[in-house]
Amino acid sequence: MNRILAGFAASTLLTGAATAQTLELEKDVLTFGFIKLTDMAPLAVAYEQGYFFDEGLFVTLEAQANWKVLLDGVIDGQLDGAHMLAGQPLAATIGYGTEAHIVTPFSMDLNGNGITVSNAVWEQMKPNIPENADGLPKHPISAEAMAPVVEEFGNRGERFNMGMVFPVSTHNYELRYWLAAGGIHPGYYGPESVTGQIDADVFLSVTPPPQMPATLEAGTIHGYCVGEPWNQQAVFKDIGVPVITDYEIWKNNPEKVFGLTAAFTEENPNTTIAVTKALIRAAMWLDENGNANRDEAVEILSRPEYVGADEEVIANSMTGTFEYEKGDTREVPDFNVFFRYNATYPFYSDAIWYLTQMRRWGQIEEAKDDGWYDEIARSVYKPAIYLEAARQLVDEGHAAESDFPWDSDGYRAPTPASDIIDGIPYDGRAPNAYLESLPIGLKGDQKIVGNEVQG
Repeated sequence: MNRILAGFAASTLLTGAATAQTLELEKDVLTFGFIKLTDMAPLAVAYEQGYFFDEGLFVTLEAQANWKVLLDGVIDGQLDGAHMLAGQPLAATIGYGTEAHIVTPFSMDLNGNGITVSNAVWEQMKPNIPENADGLPKHPISAEAMAPVVEEFGNRGERFNMGMVFPVSTHNYELRYWLAAGGIHPGYYGPESVTGQIDADVFLSVTPPPQMPATLEAGTIHGYCVGEPWNQQAVFKDIGVPVITDYEIWKNNPEKVFGLTAAFTEENPNTTIAVTKALIRAAMWLDENGNANRDEAVEILSRPEYVGADEEVIANSMTGTFEYEKGDTREVPDFNVFFRYNATYPFYSDAIWYLTQMRRWGQIEEAKDDGWYDEIARSVYKPAIYLEAARQLVDEGHAAESDFPWDSDGYRAPTPASDIIDGIPYDGRAPNAYLESLPIGLKGDQKIVGNEVQG
């Protein structure tokens, strides 16, 4: 398709659209994949608000069955890019599971996940949870409240099963983090064991996000960690209770990314910048004016071609609140963050946190020095592409100079102890010191041999 005609169409057919761009696109017809979660919102908004079209891009968005199918689609070229778990580009690049060099110039959001347990488990936990003056449970809820329940299962010879969405998902690492912070061992991965259940007190397994509530209702799992709207769906169906959000586990933690192959970005540099520009504009729209556009975003996401859940369910978390038990709705304005707090900037320190968790639980088999973590982060996270896209948006009047961290060295300021549930601070510049500070998990030269920790 002719680039000039595309720019002309964008400028004449869309109200308030940008004028024709100067980028000469290498490829303008693109297909992007996503999973049915509310944090795919930047893709839906970039399409529905015409931001892709403004850049001369003709985009098709396709829901994928699961995270593996999505990753394989990007690697084999059926998809040009996708809404991805942050761990997927990192794991693929280091060769854990499927091997391929995947990169990201754009982080899609902060926060957005929760941990839900069945009604039966919740009733067993409640006596262990302090109450506020109003008689409601005091948050955040520690996994310590679940430890006696897990122990009781063990005494009966039963497995306490919980679901997460993928072995290198944020959800896996957040669930493990919460469990370990409460003294519950979530298990190790080993060279001969890909289940991650070595030495486990709680047994974690993969369940696709939209299937979480039904799997919980069937009794196959006793709880799960997933993104929205599948925690709120459990509340609406009266089958489970979300006990904690990831905002309470780690305030403003990094979540999904937009992933492409390194080859695609090298062969299509201008197209990559154009895509990033559209996604940045979508993220800005989602957060602007104190989340003023969230009701419209909820309506978009509720459509069957996107998330396909009821508007009321999506709105329960997307518009700044979160319902725990039925009737216990609390203000959580930052449950979903798409642009503020530099949410879209691909920080190396975010990548390094995921790598430390892979090492902590045995997915990275051997110790690595701090320089290795930095090197891998730089090979996958691409802030230079992001800042080029941001510069063009500022020059075009779509964004302000102050919207972006121009002077960043790629690392966030260390996360203080007060922002993390176990009170252990995180500094991406010192990954090995961070690993040493965590009471449960592999340290130093330790590794898994057979079903044992050695070293």
